[in-house]
Amino acid sequence: MTQHHVGRLEVITGPMFSGKSEELIRRLKRAKIAKQRVACFKPDIDLRYHRTAIASHSEQTHDAAVVTPTSERLKATLFENDHIHEVDVIGIDEVQFFDEAVIPLVMELVHLGKRVILGGLDTTFANEPFGPVPNLMALADEVTKLSAVCMVCGNPAIHTQRLGQSQELVVVGAAGLYEARCREHFQPFIDENHSEQMELPAVAR
Repeated sequence: MTQHHVGRLEVITGPMFSGKSEELIRRLKRAKIAKQRVACFKPDIDLRYHRTAIASHSEQTHDAAVVTPTSERLKATLFENDHIHEVDVIGIDEVQFFDEAVIPLVMELVHLGKRVILGGLDTTFANEPFGPVPNLMALADEVTKLSAVCMVCGNPAIHTQRLGQSQELVVVGAAGLYEARCREHFQPFIDENHSEQMELPAVAR
């Protein structure tokens, strides 16, 4: 009787500048060292550092296929020509940009015996749950929640502070547009009648 290999779901989350992409890259590279077959994906909405690779703020990279952030497009890429049977480990960066249908797709991959490693923000710039990430955290075998360093006081930071007036959910950027902030110094709203900026997070890494 053939034993079915049990899949696994790992979620790496936290604010921007906390090292999520770096940790995702580390796990994927270790999987390759272990002779496992790896496929990696990133949404085409985030091309800040590299067009065909996951890239961390610390300049670590890992080759990745760029896809439109819909579960339909991701599934088509994974299952095209039975490619899914040639893969052991699947990494997805910036998973917060994918639609909610990515949740059943991820669970299908786990059921097929795949190790799925996801990286993404858990909260938006308004400090609200970001896309599918909170539900994926609830379903995961392992959740790694990283913290950054608050740019105001140096304490551990769990929030991403947007620097600017935009209220759009997605504004892709890095240093200069966002800062890591602790709970005390995070300001989730902007008072347009006040000179002091009070805003919120969007993209991450």
